[in-house]
Amino acid sequence: MRLPANPVYLDHNASTPVLPEVVDAMLPWLRDHYGNPSSTHVYGRAMRDAVERARVQLATLIDCDPAEVIFTSGGTEANNLAIRGLAAANPERRHIVTSVIEHPATSGPCDYLERQGYAVDRVAVNATGHVDIPGIRSLLSDDSLLVTLVHANSETGTIQDIGQVSSIAHEFGALLHVDAAQSLGKIPVSARRDNIDLLSVAGHKLYAPQGVGALFVRSGVDIEPLVIGAGHERGLRPGTENVASIVGLGVASSIAHREIDAESRRVIKLRDRLWQRLSDHVPGLALNGDPKDRLPNTLNVRFPGVSGNELLRACP
Repeated sequence: MRLPANPVYLDHNASTPVLPEVVDAMLPWLRDHYGNPSSTHVYGRAMRDAVERARVQLATLIDCDPAEVIFTSGGTEANNLAIRGLAAANPERRHIVTSVIEHPATSGPCDYLERQGYAVDRVAVNATGHVDIPGIRSLLSDDSLLVTLVHANSETGTIQDIGQVSSIAHEFGALLHVDAAQSLGKIPVSARRDNIDLLSVAGHKLYAPQGVGALFVRSGVDIEPLVIGAGHERGLRPGTENVASIVGLGVASSIAHREIDAESRRVIKLRDRLWQRLSDHVPGLALNGDPKDRLPNTLNVRFPGVSGNELLRACP
């Protein structure tokens, strides 16, 4: 399929292009360096150093200790490792709370555990897409293992108050897992400030390549690996690291950390300009999601009397 001659790409919440700076940083690790990062010779040590630099860069972006970062193949693996790995390490608790608007990368592992006999409750959201936080509190008990929520919805952009949810979960001895794939790099994310226990990262939402991600595991939280092998990534994600892509994720994280405030202001102006121009020309146009508490790059609207799928198919 051929792309339009002058494309305007409006699907960054699905996947971002890879930044030129990220490509440039990756190329030496595809072309010139070829050691195994687990090897102790000079070639292996160079690869290991590159992985550890990236670990520091990502940890800086999410405000955690680098030792708490585990590299994965993407957000889906990170979500599975967080949810299923936590369940395997803590069999005494058999209850999970999530929401009705989760991405399949989170809802799928919850469905899997439900089939294994876990109790899974899914809280509703209001008209703006915010989860029912009092509803979460009413569902938690001494048997609750985990509350797992997406930080920001990929379609409406609505941002959840994960700090408040964290406090409630911890009252019952439950942990909080946050799928931050969509929010990271667009708004500040702090594992430390919000007292998050597990947090998932997807590189391809952050101008890094597809096929790389990470899981933050707070120190003291026990999870079991889903794949059995050697001792890579603290033994939680065996398999030789994808060094070039990890380097790319690290560089993308550094760029996001450096430019997040300015970039946020820039895209808010573009988003609001688009909303204004559409509103001026489409009577009855309606906004989906929270008017203010949403991602700076996200605009989701309803055209009166028009099918969204048909409109998308009509776009070049």
